[in-house]
Amino acid sequence: MTTAPTTPTSGDTYTCRYCRLQSQLGQDQRSCPTCGAPIDLRAAVSTSGWVEQPPIADMTRIQFGRSRVQIEGDVVPVADFSLHEGESVYFSHHALLWAEPGVRITNHPNAKGWKRMLAGMPSYMLDATGPGRVGISDNHAGEVIAVPLPAGGAMWVREHRFLAATTSIDYTYARNGLWYRTGYGDDRETHYPLGMYDDVFTARSEPGLLLLHAPGNTFVRDLAPGEHILVQPRALLYKDLSVQMGLHLEAPSMAGWSTWRRFQVRTMFLRLVGPGRVAVHSVFENELEGEAVTGGQYTTQQW
Repeated sequence: MTTAPTTPTSGDTYTCRYCRLQSQLGQDQRSCPTCGAPIDLRAAVSTSGWVEQPPIADMTRIQFGRSRVQIEGDVVPVADFSLHEGESVYFSHHALLWAEPGVRITNHPNAKGWKRMLAGMPSYMLDATGPGRVGISDNHAGEVIAVPLPAGGAMWVREHRFLAATTSIDYTYARNGLWYRTGYGDDRETHYPLGMYDDVFTARSEPGLLLLHAPGNTFVRDLAPGEHILVQPRALLYKDLSVQMGLHLEAPSMAGWSTWRRFQVRTMFLRLVGPGRVAVHSVFENELEGEAVTGGQYTTQQW
């Protein structure tokens, strides 16, 4: 790993290397006021170009509007929101840990409706409106990642990685068309390595704060125009909308074996093509299986 020091002082205009936004540093400021990343940390960059995004330190506060959120805990962090009167955040109903009586909890309006499933059960979106405090947690070990969006900014996020967002950010989802099939006839099964849906969050006319939950460690990389990289599909956390993606299948070339038999021993990757920023986390579910691939939309490479 190589390092690059960063030593901004009070009063400096600071550009965070993780959220890419500028802010004015106050006295004794030790973290980015927009995403919570430490500002006095040396950047850890691998020889392959990935930058490790440091976890938000315990008890770090992030300001948004007249409200703030404090990230509490190291193993299973809690987002402790202190909401000003009239300001609100939204989140999936299963992530609600606690709320003060003064916080108003309502269903979050969504033009498409909320028909998503998690572990076979329906998942609903809720609004929490201040004044008051509310705690939100993913209930799994990992890191809370803050992604502040400027007015008009947008970010693609893998499904089920969303934790919470301010209501200045719109949410929508759509089928991503990334799939492959195994089996024949009545025994066919369709697989969605990235999940069936894309989640897209867009800040409207004012900035907003998006919180994600990432298992393991998080790494960020900027892809140049036309540059591509292969990643495990379920390791992808978020990406700029400018980054294109598709499925890619790697399989060994074995003499005397038919094509469908060779594709029983394979690895399914996600091909990402720049320009833009991508983020991955180090804990993922592998796509290795024992059935031959018999259809789908993907590119292939034989060793």
